[in-house]
Amino acid sequence: MRLTDILKKVDTLKIEGNADVEILSLGIDSRSAKAGQLFFAIHGTQVDGHKFISAAIKAGAVAVVCEHLPENTDPSICYVKVADSNRALGLVAAEFFGNPSDKLTLVGVTGTNGKTTTTTLLHHLFTKAGYKAGLLSTVVNLIGEEKIEATHTTPDAIHINSLLNDMVTKGCSYCFMEISSHAIVQERIVGLTFAGGAFTNITHDHLDYHKTFDEYIKAKKTFFDLLPKNAFALTNADDRNGMVMVQNTSAVVKTYALKSMADHKCRIIESSFDGMHLNIDNVDVWTEFIGEFNAYNLLAAYAVARLLGLDKEEDLRILSSMKPVSGRFECVRSASGVVAIIDYAHTPDALINVLNTINKIRQGNEKLIAVAGCGGNRDKTKRPVMAAMAAENSDTAILTSDNPRFEDPNTILEDMKVGLSKELKSKSLFITDRREAIRTAVTMAQPRDIILIAGKGHEPYQEINGIRHHFDDKEEVIIAFKEKEEE
Repeated sequence: MRLTDILKKVDTLKIEGNADVEILSLGIDSRSAKAGQLFFAIHGTQVDGHKFISAAIKAGAVAVVCEHLPENTDPSICYVKVADSNRALGLVAAEFFGNPSDKLTLVGVTGTNGKTTTTTLLHHLFTKAGYKAGLLSTVVNLIGEEKIEATHTTPDAIHINSLLNDMVTKGCSYCFMEISSHAIVQERIVGLTFAGGAFTNITHDHLDYHKTFDEYIKAKKTFFDLLPKNAFALTNADDRNGMVMVQNTSAVVKTYALKSMADHKCRIIESSFDGMHLNIDNVDVWTEFIGEFNAYNLLAAYAVARLLGLDKEEDLRILSSMKPVSGRFECVRSASGVVAIIDYAHTPDALINVLNTINKIRQGNEKLIAVAGCGGNRDKTKRPVMAAMAAENSDTAILTSDNPRFEDPNTILEDMKVGLSKELKSKSLFITDRREAIRTAVTMAQPRDIILIAGKGHEPYQEINGIRHHFDDKEEVIIAFKEKEEE
C-alpha cells in the first residue's frame, strides 16, 4: 500500500519527504526492521523508539512515524510527524490490514480477574455452536482451533490487526479478546470496531504502572467510553465500580449479577470440589467449574452469547459441558486423596476469592496449605497484603517465589513478611525455591488435605533474570505426589 493511503485517518502535524512511497510492512522494533517498512517511533515504558530511527532506516525502513523529527533527516526517507505515535500506529495498522475488525464480530472483555476464563468460554461456546471463532488471550491466541503463542494479554496494534486479518481470511465470524488496562492506555486497540464489551471486576492491580487506583479505573472505563452506540456494554452489577464503567458509554448497557438486580441473574445452589449446581436465568445447570468467581465468569459468557443472539437453551447446554480453563482453579488429586488446586491468582482479590471458595467447600477437618508468591518488578504494595491473606485464610502458608524477574526473590519474600503479625509468621514457612515449596506442601499434606498453589496457573515457565526456565505448577505437584506415593 502507498503511505498516503494508509495515513488517511491519521491527524498528521507534518510530512517531510515523499509520502507516495510503497509500504510493505509495519514495525516498532528497529531490530526487526526490513526493506520497505514503515517504522513507528514509540515512547515505551523502558525505551524511546525515537533513539532507533536511524537503525531502522539502515535496516531498510523507507518511512518513519514519530512525535519529533530527528535533527538530521534523510532526504530519501519520508518522515510523518504526529502528536501520538501509539494512536497513529493503531489507525495505520487497521488500515494496512484492511480494517479486519469491521469484517467479523469483535467482543472485548476487560477487568482485573476473569478475562481469560470469560473469553475462553466464549470461544468454546461459539465453536460448539457451529461458528468459527478467534481468541486473543493471555494463555493462547486461536484462529478456529489453530494455536498461536500468546506473549501479552493484549498484543501490539500490528499483531492484533494481523491476527484479526488472518481470522477473517480463514473464515472466522467472531473474535473474543482480552483487553488489558495497559493496552487501553497505550492505545493498542485504537482503530478497532467492537460489537460489544464486557466488564468482569476491578481490584488492586497494576499500580506499578497506573500509580493510583483511580487511574486504573479510568483506564478500564475508557474502553467502554469508546464503544459505538450500536454495540453493547455488559457490566457486573455486583462490582462496586460496575456501573461507573458504563456511565458515559454510548453503547447499549446490560447487566449481570449474582447478588443484585440485573438483566442476567445466577444463583449458586450447591458447590463442591467436583463442580457447582447453578440456576442461570431460572434454568438449573451443572458445571465442573468451581467457586463464586467462576459463576460470574460463566454468567458473563452466557450473557454475551445471548446478546450476540445465541439461543438460550443452546447457550446453557454448551456451558454445562465445558471444562475449567487450565490453571484456573484446576484440581489435581493424589492417590491418597490430597486435593491440589492450581490457580493463576496473583492479585489480592483473586487470592482471597480462591481461599474463600476453598474454605466454603471444605468440611472443616481437612488442613489447607497455601503456597503463594509475588512477582518481581511489579506492584510492591500488594506483597504484604497477599502474604497476610495467605496466612490468615489457611492452616499453613508457604511463601515462595513467583516470577522474580530481575529482583532478588529473597527481597520479595522480605517485602511479603512485612504483612505478617507474630502469630501469622508462626504458621508460615518461607521457602525461596518454588519447586521445594510445592514439594514441602505435598510432604506435609495428609489424606483429604487441600493444597492451594497460587500465582502462576497456566504459565509453563518461571522468569528469572530475564530468562524463562521451564516450570509448570501442575507438573511439579503431580511429580511430588508420585514421589510421595513411592516412598
